[in-house]
Amino acid sequence: MVAALALNVGRRAGGRPVGHRMKNGDGLVMLAAMNGYLRSLVLVSATVVLAACGTQRSVVVEPAAGGSSRGGVVSPAARPAPGGSYRVVKGDTLYSIAFRNGVDFRDLANWNHIDSPYTIWPGQELKLGPAGGKPAVTPVRNMTGTVVTTAKPVTPTPAPAATHGVADAPAPVVSVPVASSSTTPASTPASAASTAQVVPVAGAPVAAATTPPPPPPAPAAPGATRSSGGVAWRWPADGSLIKRFQAGDAIPGIEIAGKSGDPVRAAADGVVVYSGNGLVGYGELVIVKHNDSYLSAYGHNSKRLVKEGQRVSAGQQIAEMGATGATRDELQFQIRKDGNPVDPLGYLPSR
Repeated sequence: MVAALALNVGRRAGGRPVGHRMKNGDGLVMLAAMNGYLRSLVLVSATVVLAACGTQRSVVVEPAAGGSSRGGVVSPAARPAPGGSYRVVKGDTLYSIAFRNGVDFRDLANWNHIDSPYTIWPGQELKLGPAGGKPAVTPVRNMTGTVVTTAKPVTPTPAPAATHGVADAPAPVVSVPVASSSTTPASTPASAASTAQVVPVAGAPVAAATTPPPPPPAPAAPGATRSSGGVAWRWPADGSLIKRFQAGDAIPGIEIAGKSGDPVRAAADGVVVYSGNGLVGYGELVIVKHNDSYLSAYGHNSKRLVKEGQRVSAGQQIAEMGATGATRDELQFQIRKDGNPVDPLGYLPSR
């Protein structure tokens, strides 16, 4: 291109062919002409580039949906209610039914017009979704997860008639006093007793009104903690991580290796809301409620060491590791926020 331009300039400068020997004056004329052509070419190129820039659109790149925030906590997307119904069996609690079906226990209570202390009976039919597509009472939760609503209180569901082999008079539930939530200081037993709730267990005998409060929690084992979601979390077992959290798993959570009998500890302060083996795939299972938003679950244990209604502290041993419902000795650990499973590694401290 430059050669062609030089040829053209040479011809313009003197009309002589390229091969003609030029004098000094001819060379100066030719260089001047070439400079003029080059300036014109640069000006035209710059104009084209500026015009292109003027028509180019800005591109805003947004983070992928469901991405991690600082700290590795993945915000769970609320899952739709499963729908259908569930018939209560002996040993169920409202918490365990909500956990099994992946819903918030408060929503399950609202759909079935069940007030605290969430009393249920064997044979009772529970709806697993709102009637007509809308909840009977739409809960509005503040920053701490407490339900705030102006709706009129609903009447507790009466004991249903016996069906499917349930006794004529459905067995009542046990009432075990526990602190209502994490907002009640553990160091003030008097105030805790005044705002006590119960963890009803379907089919259990009625406890006497003078049932003494649960014994104080055992001393917690030392360990690093990490505060997240208003809860101080710690690792529930000492073994190595052998399976990470994957959203969509039938049993979502992490798995921690170990051997039979190894201690399984509470990941944070809370109240035991389920201790049993009625959830398929979990074996001997313990569920702890930490506040109105967070639950943690500990599965595949060989032995459970706590009961419903018992208050536990972070690091307290609550079970012994095992292989119930699994093919090897391990702890299956979950954290659920408002009924939705989240990645425990976003809450537990770094190792």
